[in-house]
Amino acid sequence: MCAFFESAALVGVTLLVVQRAWALVVATCGTPMRGAIDNIVDLRTAASSSGPVHVHVDASAGGLAAAHSSQVPPWSLAHGANSPTLSGHPLLSLPVPTGICLVRREHAPADDRQNAVPLRSPLTDTRSGLGALLLWTRLRSLGRTGVAAMVARGQDVAAHALEQVDSAGASPQHLPGSLTITFEQPPTWVSDKWRLRSEGGLARITITGPMTHAAVEELAADLRSARRGAAA
Repeated sequence: MCAFFESAALVGVTLLVVQRAWALVVATCGTPMRGAIDNIVDLRTAASSSGPVHVHVDASAGGLAAAHSSQVPPWSLAHGANSPTLSGHPLLSLPVPTGICLVRREHAPADDRQNAVPLRSPLTDTRSGLGALLLWTRLRSLGRTGVAAMVARGQDVAAHALEQVDSAGASPQHLPGSLTITFEQPPTWVSDKWRLRSEGGLARITITGPMTHAAVEELAADLRSARRGAAA
């Protein structure tokens, strides 16, 4: 049996697969538009009547930020996840896509050769050794303190963005601990200028290195101009 149900964060979709007295739950830490995070403790409890539960967490969008925030619901290995995946390039400003999958020791393949990268793989494909090396080097250079400072700066800018976009009358929404702000989709010229991702009448910004207090204020000024133009 395969069932879909609304996630604990109420803005995403969580996949629950139940078959032969076991359950596989695929949760999300950082949905693409809103940055919502599923509570895996609640999800594991909901699936426990089916037998043993494996919880995989797609934390590609929000894992690094969540790991350094006390404002998010339980989502990680420490909270009972079995295999989270994380990406590093958006927050760490790396030049190519990077990511890693973590698993509990008992789920690790017995033969590491199963995961060997074929020699024919290009440097920047989804199994890129270059991406893994860049991710490791960046995390090693920053250390936990450096990543925590980066996330704290992003959350500070996100709080400022929430105030600025609200003052511009664009009805912003923000989930605790997230680096993502959503708001009413502006006219095309604003979306094009800021390269905003839009969906369902909403646009979003995600706070990474290039998004500063000054940039947020400039965006808010454009949103005000767009509203004045619409009113005229």
